[in-house]
Amino acid sequence: MPIYEFKCGKCSSEFECLVFRSDETIACPDCNHEGVERLMSACSFKSSGSYTPSAGASSCAGCSSNNCSSCH
Repeated sequence: MPIYEFKCGKCSSEFECLVFRSDETIACPDCNHEGVERLMSACSFKSSGSYTPSAGASSCAGCSSNNCSSCH
């Protein structure tokens, strides 16, 4: 069950909502207006461990540091 971000067309409030079914009607929690738009959101995954480059890799893909905690 995904959590989506929405923006209300009436009051411009942005909110998140857990969506159980794709045909579910979503209403703004602030003004109860049903004219909401689903926003594109960036996915973010965090883990409790630290990143370890794969064997043979000397750094993260996005930097030249050997210590990934310095670039994240």
